[in-house]
Amino acid sequence: MPTYAVTGATGRLGRLVIERLLDTGVPATEIAAVVRSPEKAADLAARGVEIRQADYDDPSTLPGAVAGVRRVLLISGDTPGQRVAQHTAVIDAARLAGVERVVYTSILKADTTTNPLAAEHKATEAVLAASGLPYTVLRNSWYTENYTDQLPQYLQTGAILGATGGGSVSAATRADYAAAAAAALTRDEDGNAVYELGGTAFTFDELAEAVTEVTGTTVVHRDMSASDLAATLQSVGLDAGTAGFVAALDHSIALGELATDSDDLSRLIGRPNTPLRDAIRAARG
Repeated sequence: MPTYAVTGATGRLGRLVIERLLDTGVPATEIAAVVRSPEKAADLAARGVEIRQADYDDPSTLPGAVAGVRRVLLISGDTPGQRVAQHTAVIDAARLAGVERVVYTSILKADTTTNPLAAEHKATEAVLAASGLPYTVLRNSWYTENYTDQLPQYLQTGAILGATGGGSVSAATRADYAAAAAAALTRDEDGNAVYELGGTAFTFDELAEAVTEVTGTTVVHRDMSASDLAATLQSVGLDAGTAGFVAALDHSIALGELATDSDDLSRLIGRPNTPLRDAIRAARG
């Protein structure tokens, strides 16, 4: 019977968590990968991981997905507006199954931030607290990939647009957060735990400098107001709602809400986070 269940196991974070568990010596027979589409997990099955089919939007599938396991990693859903109900269904199933601990991927400073993504995370944390289950909350800052995935655009336009007002972001790579999640899932905790996770902070000016240095192509940071950023994004094809949302995320950075001086990430993974320039080099290929 598996010891650990990882939800969203074929997503970009979930797959990395399972790979990390395997790489650090957790037997495949102790891992259950909870997925919507088992065919997408064929490679994990080939390594001996138990595949359990379930869907956040179908609560009837969730009890079987967590039956018999001791600990569950609940990776947050990716559909805004539906996450609280989805997460509550998983937490309820875990409680009924007698799971010993739920580990949840939240957002940095979930209890105080104005970040527009935070409300559902804060609500999920409240559901966890009310469930009576021991829990570990991993409050992740931004992925470095939020920026390195945009390298082709940066290099084509020569600019990084933002409305961060000189604020910094404690981004870390997806692999770093996955390593932290695997560590939190397998470690013994007394009571509940909340970790504020983020890498070495950088400003958008520093991001532009790093891109320029690594690629040899000059890229500059163009900072503007949130309203001007939203208007610029609309001018290149984004709808008003999406443009405003992106600008609001940058405003959260300007307020310092995605920066942290916590060393929780490095302590969990047992090493410094992946340097920004290394992440850019890896993304460039």
